[in-house]
Amino acid sequence: MKTMKKTLLPGLTAMMLLPAASFVSAAPDSAPAPYMPSAEIRRSQQDFASDRFGIFIHWGIYSMFAQGEWYLNYGPTQEEYSKAAAGFYPANFDAGKWADAIKASGAKYVCFTSRHHDGFSMWHTAQSPYNIVDATPFGRDILRELADSLASRDIALHLYYSHIDWGRPDYPRGRTGKTTGVDLSHPDWPSYYDFMNAQLKELLTGYGPIRCIWFDGKWDHDEDTTPFDWQLDDQYAMIHALQPGCLIGNNHHEDVIPGEDIQIFERDIPGQNTAGYSEQEISRLPLETCNTMNGMWGYKLLDQNYKDPRTLIHYLVRTAGMGANLLLNVGPQPDGSLPAAALDRLASMGAWMDANGETVYATAASPFEARPWGTATRKDDMLYVHLLEPDSLADRRTLPLPALPAAPVEAREYRSGRPLPLHKEGKDYSVALPDSLDAIDYIISLKLK
Repeated sequence: MKTMKKTLLPGLTAMMLLPAASFVSAAPDSAPAPYMPSAEIRRSQQDFASDRFGIFIHWGIYSMFAQGEWYLNYGPTQEEYSKAAAGFYPANFDAGKWADAIKASGAKYVCFTSRHHDGFSMWHTAQSPYNIVDATPFGRDILRELADSLASRDIALHLYYSHIDWGRPDYPRGRTGKTTGVDLSHPDWPSYYDFMNAQLKELLTGYGPIRCIWFDGKWDHDEDTTPFDWQLDDQYAMIHALQPGCLIGNNHHEDVIPGEDIQIFERDIPGQNTAGYSEQEISRLPLETCNTMNGMWGYKLLDQNYKDPRTLIHYLVRTAGMGANLLLNVGPQPDGSLPAAALDRLASMGAWMDANGETVYATAASPFEARPWGTATRKDDMLYVHLLEPDSLADRRTLPLPALPAAPVEAREYRSGRPLPLHKEGKDYSVALPDSLDAIDYIISLKLK
């Protein structure tokens, strides 16, 4: 695991309170001018940053093997693996039911894997017959059905797109996908680059508004002796030209580069690096952390180690406390249904968001660093203090408040509106707590001067 770069939290707090017009990518010193997001991009950034909660969906023919989305990398040949497409018939797929469950969870957007590293396309692409319509007996354009269902429920659509393709001989192989049996002796980057851009054009012109293209795979060439040129500048420019409000994010685990409109952290709340993927600096862009409900992204039969609802809600709240969105993954089963355990978690999170969503949606980052007991979110002159772990307090009857940007003038129990005693000793403030506290998250509405 690499060492995480240090970022000062006070700077982060100030950053997340800036208006959307301040979201500008950092550019190298040698660049003539920094990337300046358009008015459409700034509106999308603002909408994105207010959503706070989205659902990731990893689904493809890899679900049939029930070993996760990287199965092709671990031994099967492309020739044998691709035969699964002829048996892929997700009879229980119902885009409307998916959209209803996601809407009820409180999530505001979906990021769907249009094409993962195995190269199988989940829409009717004209660029390759290796797609959900032409290569399977199912013969339906899953992406189109999902896009229509989400749009009808006012849920924004993001599309995951892999820069890697383990099955195409023209992709210049990096450090993964070397055991698929594909002839690696004649890579053709111009051919592969044109293929990707043609697919991206299809996605951005045929499936309605796409709020974000979520790239993955740049890290495949991070061990090259000579830096690999992904030609991202032109690709990013094409995307912004096709849909001026389409955000670009790249899960490259590096500092953001010009043309990117959100910053992604994998399996970590920004500022942490427990998974070893997040040593990049925290940027001034809107932030997103993606994580799994269990252990895998794609469906894995034996992975039933689902996090409980309390853990997931705490992760959402702590992520919002850092001024970031949570993109929580669901891996559908090969029959097209969402796992029962995932549906249970979505329903529990939805019930909590129905009661407490005001303290998460459209909030800014906490003005103080997260504490063992919890964090805070901010909206105008209201600070929502989330007491997640009351047992970590020295005195369970008193919550000492960290230094705040303005003096607190009133404290109330969020759910009931009941006043709570607010004490001052010198420059320090504390809130007296009742004997009974919410088991998941005791929220205090703290009005600032």
